[in-house]
Amino acid sequence: MAYFHLFRASFYKSSIVQKVILTATALAGLTAVILGAFGAHSLKPLLTLDELSIWEKGVQYQIYHTLALFMCALFLRKEHSTYIRNAAICFILGILCFSGSLYLLATRELTHMPAIILGPVTPIGGFFFIGGWCFVLIEALRKN
Repeated sequence: MAYFHLFRASFYKSSIVQKVILTATALAGLTAVILGAFGAHSLKPLLTLDELSIWEKGVQYQIYHTLALFMCALFLRKEHSTYIRNAAICFILGILCFSGSLYLLATRELTHMPAIILGPVTPIGGFFFIGGWCFVLIEALRKN
């Protein structure tokens, strides 16, 4: 019976989902600031200009999508929307895949991580970002 509870609209308006999304937002924002400072101060002498640019791009996209995730959290406090919930999930996965892979790609010389493993993950994260924005667009165009 609890399994079917996951498909009820009231579950997604619940404070559990809102709390998870807001917690993910806080963690994404916190780590974006920390990673930005780490890149600017600690990694700057260790990375080439190209690698530092890759690191900064990861931070930049993480911050942009943390703000989008925060807007999803605020929207879901007011009303239930499967589309906005799905957008939030896509933004979280996009941050992890896109920004996460850029951080690892930028430091691959330091960590000796093969680029062949990380390269395909970045566009997957980009597709999650695009999917998130598509869900926001669908919600905006949806008839109420």
